[in-house]
Amino acid sequence: MQQKSRAVVWREKDQPVVVEDILVDAPRRGEVMIKLAACGVCHSDLSATNGTIPFPPPLVLGHEGAGVIVALGEGVDEYKVGDHVLSSFVSMCGKCRYCQTGRPQLCDQAGKATMTLPDGTVRTSDLAGNPLSVFSGCGVMSEYATLHMDNVVKIDAAVPLEKAALVGCGVMTGVGAAINTAKVSPGTVAVVFGCGGVGLNVIQGCVISGAAMIVAVDTSDRKLDMAREFGATHVVNAKSTDNVVKAINALTQGGADYAFECVGSGEIAAQAYGVLGKGGTAVVVGVAGLKDMTSIRTASLTFGEKTLTGSYFGSARPREDFPRLLRLYNTHHLKLDELITRTYTIDEAPQAFADLSSGINARGVIVFS
Repeated sequence: MQQKSRAVVWREKDQPVVVEDILVDAPRRGEVMIKLAACGVCHSDLSATNGTIPFPPPLVLGHEGAGVIVALGEGVDEYKVGDHVLSSFVSMCGKCRYCQTGRPQLCDQAGKATMTLPDGTVRTSDLAGNPLSVFSGCGVMSEYATLHMDNVVKIDAAVPLEKAALVGCGVMTGVGAAINTAKVSPGTVAVVFGCGGVGLNVIQGCVISGAAMIVAVDTSDRKLDMAREFGATHVVNAKSTDNVVKAINALTQGGADYAFECVGSGEIAAQAYGVLGKGGTAVVVGVAGLKDMTSIRTASLTFGEKTLTGSYFGSARPREDFPRLLRLYNTHHLKLDELITRTYTIDEAPQAFADLSSGINARGVIVFS
């Protein structure tokens, strides 16, 4: 069974994405075909189109998808047709040393599935029969997609799919950075640099963890207003001060316990480290360019016992964490509805990417009919 599908494809660097009909092949052994209900428009997709993430075109975009399984490949026995699922842009083989030690976000197999399925092939082609790569083994900005079952997580069918889709990347990355990576403790002080979709979710993670003071930093007053809605207790517009590190250290009266860089900038990562008090932890969440560098005073690591670390995908254990986050949503401890600034049809995808680039959305979501 080959399925015709409307999809968002990136074909040329620094050019707008295009929407076209593609062909999606039936699932092979260990794979499933999903009919997508929604897909978040994530900054990582934009980073592929501008070269920050060095993927060659043509590429079917999308990795933050939610939908329903419509076909199963041979050997798939943990899913059934009709299951509601999220895509995971990190493949989880369950066998490598990272999966075996509870760090599936670092799965060895994921490195083999950055633009293809884990076996190195794709199930997508254009109408002329030319193969199309898929973003992070997913390519779910499409009406239909065939994924390996290691990139799929079953969820509660009661959760609206257009809300659940956000958990597949932005929410997991942000909330997980606070809860899983930093392990924010109750009563502590946290600073979050960058209040886009991921930064807002870091703030949510800090709230859920019980941080007493959460300082949001951005250059946009609009985003800082959103940060307050998501739980920031204080805000700092970086444009309003000559030295943002000194301003935050004065505000926190000696430095933060945790700081999060959610922009993708080596300079801002250094600022996040600079606002730490003794024993503090700075977490780099944003994806910087491959040539970007961060400079810190090495001795401060020793004398201050400070930590500078990274967080990939919120240190997620997707099959455990996705349902856990959706339970928090169901009990009104996690905001998902409020994250969605605007929904788009598939044919409005170029506008969705333009809006993402201009920073006007907390999160845009493509909703399929």
